[in-house]
Amino acid sequence: MKITLTKPFILKLFLISLFLSLPFLFLHLFSPQQRNHSQTITTTTTITTKDLKIRPGYTSYDTYIQRQLNKTLNPKLRKIWTTRDWNRKIPVFARFFEELQKKKLLEKTSKALCIGARVGQEVEALRRVGVIDSIGMDLVPYPPLVVKGDFHNQPFDNNTFDFEFSNVFDHALYPQRFVSEIERTLKVNGVCVLHVALSRRADKYSANDLYSVEPLVELFQNSDLVHVRGVDGFGLDTEVAFRKKQTHTPHRF
Repeated sequence: MKITLTKPFILKLFLISLFLSLPFLFLHLFSPQQRNHSQTITTTTTITTKDLKIRPGYTSYDTYIQRQLNKTLNPKLRKIWTTRDWNRKIPVFARFFEELQKKKLLEKTSKALCIGARVGQEVEALRRVGVIDSIGMDLVPYPPLVVKGDFHNQPFDNNTFDFEFSNVFDHALYPQRFVSEIERTLKVNGVCVLHVALSRRADKYSANDLYSVEPLVELFQNSDLVHVRGVDGFGLDTEVAFRKKQTHTPHRF
């Protein structure tokens, strides 16, 4: 039997097919992976890749965040951070900050941010050396020392801080975004100090491995390198300091 496909019949088939495909289209457009696509669009194409490697295995930004939260919310670790580590690490951080004060990279009048501060050990150390206007930022808040925030998308206005410190660069899945947010929120002539590990690999929660300071120099497009020196920072061996320049170069993503 021969079937004649008329135009109205073909149009009806098309409309039915379109209607049936709408649920799949909406699932694709509004899935968590798609919602996070704007957050994960940054790449490392301009980084010196031989000296900075992004660890594989993250299927989405949600997967990455959940892995970081698994460490941050671990009750055993949080107890250690607020007891044994609190008393052990704060004096060491205070000595680091005192040395930066002697180098005129940190003032008692500085407005300071500690990135990835967990329970605020670094913030407490800053306040003990006289930098009272200090705050920490982490995925999980710890009032009154630490506010909630993602270092890939800091919850602060442009040109907010005179000084920013972090020892969690290795946890950045998108190093370019991590650095661009620091430079965005730093004031002109503001200082950023990072503690990183070059001679040993970081822990299992790290998202990248750094093998020299060259990728950092390349990433800080709007800052000048101030100094590089060795430190003993609880598994981190190198301190790198940058000062934000007067001129601004748009970051490449």
